Amino acid sequence: MPPRRRTDPTEGLAAVRAVTAVLAEGGKPARPALATAVRYCLEELAARYPGGSVEVRVPPFAAVQVIAGPRHTRGTPPAVVEMDGPTWIALATGSLAFDDARAAGRVQASGQRTDLGELLPLVPPVPL
Repeated sequence: MPPRRRTDPTEGLAAVRAVTAVLAEGGKPARPALATAVRYCLEELAARYPGGSVEVRVPPFAAVQVIAGPRHTRGTPPAVVEMDGPTWIALATGSLAFDDARAAGRVQASGQRTDLGELLPLVPPVPL
């Protein structure tokens, strides 16, 4: 069963566009817009790559379990990818490569199947 979306796709995509524009100008996006954009992109990841073997966390906004394989149910997951909101939006829109983010220390990943590079971007590039 696919995960249930909590974020309206139209509102989510609008938030992604707004946050991307602010980040491109070097600004700090408004927290409500960033939260909506992060949740929308995480929901998109979970919809495209369902499963429970990797937990993708973007604190304090949300976390999802993705990628087929052994499902995690209790305690610390065996495979975790964690980053901040602006980094997640940059990855989800393709303005930042996963390997580059990881090398720069913007993404912390441990365990198997945590290279999300081939799963991204999720959202088409946003024209500025």
